[in-house]
Amino acid sequence: MEMLERKIDTYLAKWKNALSRKPLIVKGARQIGKTESIRAFGKANYQSVIEINFVLQKKFRTIFNNGYEVDTIIKNISLLEPSWQFIPGKTLIFFDELQKCPDCATSLKSFCQDRRYDVICSGSLMGIYYEEIESNAVGFKEDYEMYSMDFEEFLWAKGYSREQVEDLYKHMIDVQPFSQLEMDTMMDIFCDYMTIGGMPEVVKKYIDQGNFEGTLSLQRQLLKDYEEDITKYASQTDKAKVLAVYNHISTFLAKENKKYQITKIAKGARNREYIGSVEWLRQAGVIHVCYCLNNVELPLKGNYMPDNYKLYYHDAGLLIASLDEEAQEDLRANKNFGTYKGAIYENVVGEMLLKSGYEQLYFYKHENPALEMDFFVRDADSLVPVEVKAKDGATASLNNLIKWESYRDVKFGIKLGYKNVGWNGQFYTFPYFLAFLIKRFLKER
Repeated sequence: MEMLERKIDTYLAKWKNALSRKPLIVKGARQIGKTESIRAFGKANYQSVIEINFVLQKKFRTIFNNGYEVDTIIKNISLLEPSWQFIPGKTLIFFDELQKCPDCATSLKSFCQDRRYDVICSGSLMGIYYEEIESNAVGFKEDYEMYSMDFEEFLWAKGYSREQVEDLYKHMIDVQPFSQLEMDTMMDIFCDYMTIGGMPEVVKKYIDQGNFEGTLSLQRQLLKDYEEDITKYASQTDKAKVLAVYNHISTFLAKENKKYQITKIAKGARNREYIGSVEWLRQAGVIHVCYCLNNVELPLKGNYMPDNYKLYYHDAGLLIASLDEEAQEDLRANKNFGTYKGAIYENVVGEMLLKSGYEQLYFYKHENPALEMDFFVRDADSLVPVEVKAKDGATASLNNLIKWESYRDVKFGIKLGYKNVGWNGQFYTFPYFLAFLIKRFLKER
C-alpha cells in the first residue's frame, strides 16, 4: 500500500526551499508517523541521507564526545560508518530518537552556522523535558509539532481530493446546508475516524482492509507501548504518579463534569504534587490539557486556573480503545457515540482544534449562575464559545454567554452536533466533521 499523505510533507518541502532554513526538530507522541515521513522526504529530495537512530544504534551517542564542531562530528560518524557519503548541499542528516542523546541538540548551533548539511531531528521527547533540549539550541533551530492524523488527512487516506475537502469549507463559509446524502456520508466517515483515530498504523490497516478487523488489538498495543514508555522514561520518583494520571483519564471523562480530580486518584494525593506528572505527559504528546478559564474574557493566555483542568487522550481512537469490551461493541457495531457523557465527541473536537493550529484548549464552568462551555477559541477581536452536543438538547449556556452584557468579548458562538450548517443570528451550527476548519473559518468569515 502507498504511504499515507501527511501535512508535514508540505511543511518539509517549504522548509527545504527556504534559503535561511535552520536545523529542524519534529516533536510529538510516539508512533504518529514522524520517522516514516522524514525518511520518505529525505529519499525523495537528497542524494545522500544519513539516518542515525540513538535508540537502535547506541554507538552513535559518542559522536559528540570530542566537541560540537561539524567537521569533528562528521569525522566521528565516518569512523563508525565509513561508507556513508557527506555531500555538501545534497545531504540530509536525520537524527532520530533525540531524547536518547540530548547532546545532539547542542550540536544544532554548529550545523546551523556551518550550513553545508541539512539536519532534521525527531523524537517522542518522552522522558526528557523539551526545555532541556530547547535551551541548548535557542535561535538555531525550527520546531514542528506533529500529531496523529487529523480528519483532513483521514479523508485523503479514504481517497477524497483537496477539491472535495475545499467543498466542505465552502458549505461552511457560505452557510450552505449539506444535502442529506452529503451529511450521511460524511458523518459515517467521521464516526469511523473517531473509532479508528489517527494513528497511521491503525489507519493503514483500516484502509487496506476496508473494515475494523484487527484495529482494536493494534490500538490496545499502542496503549500498552505508552505505558511501557512511561515505566521506562519517567524518573523513579515520578513513575507511579505519571502512570496514575495516565490510567485515570477515561475514568474522569466518564463523569458528568469531566474535570480531572487529582485528589481522587490516590489516597492523600494533592494537585501540586502531581502537576509535574500532567506536564510530563503533555510534553510527551500523550495527553491534551484543557484549562478552566477564570473569567469569560480576553486575553485567553494567563486567564485560566492551572489546577482546574480536563485531560483528553491525544487520539480519540485510543480513548475508545481504552474502554471496556461492552463499550467497544456498542461503539463499533451500533456507532452509539452519544454514550459516555459526550466525552468521545469532546475528546475528538478538542483534538481537532489543536491539530488545526490552536495552541491551548480552554473551557468554562460556573455554578452560580449556572454556566458551562466545552471550549473557547477566538477570532481577531472576540471570544468564541464552542458547544459540543452529543445529543440535540438545549443550549442555555451558549445563549446566555452571547446575550448577557457581562460577557462583552462574546459576540457569537458555535454549536457542533449532528446538525446541518446554519446561522440563527446568535450562533452557527456545524456538523462535528467541520471542527477541523473552525480556525480557518473564524479567520476568513
